Amino acid sequence: MLIQKPSIAVERDSVLIFLRSESFAQSVKRGLESSGYRGMMVSTESVALTEAKRHVPSLIILDRQSSSIGNFRRMSTLTNVPIVAVEEGASSCQEDECLQEYDQDVDLVVCSQSVRELVARVRAILRRQDSGVATNTQYSAGNLRMDLDRHEVLVSGHAVDLTPKEFQILKQFLESPRRVFSRQEMLNRVWGEGYALEEHALDVHIHSLRQKIEQNPASPTFILTVRGVGYKLRA
Repeated sequence: MLIQKPSIAVERDSVLIFLRSESFAQSVKRGLESSGYRGMMVSTESVALTEAKRHVPSLIILDRQSSSIGNFRRMSTLTNVPIVAVEEGASSCQEDECLQEYDQDVDLVVCSQSVRELVARVRAILRRQDSGVATNTQYSAGNLRMDLDRHEVLVSGHAVDLTPKEFQILKQFLESPRRVFSRQEMLNRVWGEGYALEEHALDVHIHSLRQKIEQNPASPTFILTVRGVGYKLRA
């Protein structure tokens, strides 16, 4: 007997909100809804994870102090869902702290009391998502293969375990083979224009990516450095 599994409902233009302060979360929800988005407020991590499994959101807003980021990223259905970490009531963030959070695959850190600023940044991320829908679901370069539907990367037929950011960086290269990307352009494409990263952070991710896909990372054949400019993919 064939048992049909329930399909996962993907909620377009929906934002999951998991913040400590209920009043701040309510303000964010109202701000999002006034801009045409649907805000889904949750008060506990277990409810947040359950809701995200049932209705995959377009974006997730979490408190910077939340320990839930890793749990969300480990869910296969949320691998490519942007996560915005919010420092409620703060006017600035320490650079080292922000870099650590970006390494944990947070897409944007917002340190501001302004709901309008947060909503504007969320809108910018979701607009880029809508305008960047790719028609292809499979890419290849030499013995390198990427399957977007399976969220899988193969090198010579062997699966390679990439972080979400490494996957997105490689996808940008495969979508535009031989195109030279400046560091700034790649940061904008993968992290968004509101990022709090310096360009050397991209170099760290490229180094890690080369370690995983190159036969000899010291002499790469896929991702090449263009001195004084950035990087390109040798197709």
